[in-house]
Amino acid sequence: MAKVEVKQLLEAGVHFGHLTRKWNPNMAPYIYMERNGIHVINLYKTVAKLDEAKEALSKIAASGRKILFVATKKQAKDIVAEKVANVNMPYITERWPGGMLTNFVTIRKAVKKMAMIDRMKKDGTFLTLSKKERLQVDRLRAKLEKNLGSISEMTRLPGALFVVDTMREHIAVKEAQKLNIPIFAMVDTNSDPRDVDFLIPSNDDASKSIDIIMTQVTDAIAEGLEERKSDKQGEKEGKEPAKKEAPKAEAPKKAAKAEPVAEKAPAVEETVAAAKEEAPKKDVKKKEAAPKKEAKADKADDLTKIEGVGPKAAEALANAGLDTFAKVAKAEADKMKEILTEASSRMAHLDPTSWPKQAKMAADGNWDELKVWQDNTKGGVE
Repeated sequence: MAKVEVKQLLEAGVHFGHLTRKWNPNMAPYIYMERNGIHVINLYKTVAKLDEAKEALSKIAASGRKILFVATKKQAKDIVAEKVANVNMPYITERWPGGMLTNFVTIRKAVKKMAMIDRMKKDGTFLTLSKKERLQVDRLRAKLEKNLGSISEMTRLPGALFVVDTMREHIAVKEAQKLNIPIFAMVDTNSDPRDVDFLIPSNDDASKSIDIIMTQVTDAIAEGLEERKSDKQGEKEGKEPAKKEAPKAEAPKKAAKAEPVAEKAPAVEETVAAAKEEAPKKDVKKKEAAPKKEAKADKADDLTKIEGVGPKAAEALANAGLDTFAKVAKAEADKMKEILTEASSRMAHLDPTSWPKQAKMAADGNWDELKVWQDNTKGGVE
């Protein structure tokens, strides 16, 4: 993962904050100095926070979850649309539809309506309508495409939200907080960093600043997607050799059938003797194989596949010993709440009541059932 240098950020104007009278006191740790009535952001902290955000985004992308980008301001929308389209992630650049996350089922109905209009045009039904009705349908299709076209492939709630300017996109931030969706954001000196899980202190008004941050972020996501692709290819290649080696085991049996009947008797005696000698060896192999099964059972699962569990919550649960779906399924919601609160006071608002139920479906391998359940509930909260 290529690391950005402070000099590059300086040249892009990432360090320019807002007027001192418009600052948010909670941004004080990320402000380097004041000059000519404007706050200057500490770029060394920007680099550190950017690296932290990139690593988390790469893991989410590698897990197969979608990351929803939100940037409706004029100087950001074109840059975000171009960069995000390259990594095939959903984005909102026109207007944030109220209830986009909290009322996701209704939004999906609007997307399905767009697909229905497309089907009408393909099968010829569209031509049977009157001229006025065709104009109305075309206008509706254009409106839906403008507002929801970029999220047409997002069939479930996103694994994370990336926001440019949390002040402007405050409704999106509130909805993500309500559903416990991790929030990544470019945070300027006039914004509140406490609303964000992974902040990147930076100038969110200049197009050059937005461009360099978005380039770094999308590159990290691309690496995560590439890692996921290579893992899938590795799994496929691992299964193929087993199928090819299977026929070789039958060769000795065919040769044995071709031998004369008179030679079978001594061969049987030798086989029995060899079986007696190999008996203890097989027991040893079974004993040796036992620890491997235990090691496989103890392997940690990706808990972020549970709706409402972000990277920080997953890390806190893993540190407390709840690192697999099976363990989370047996754990009590109150115990998990206590673990999260001890890990960070910012995670005290999380609602883990549905996590054991989701973990049980994941542990049993019922991924389709889990997906349907998550789509029909609001952020994993019943």
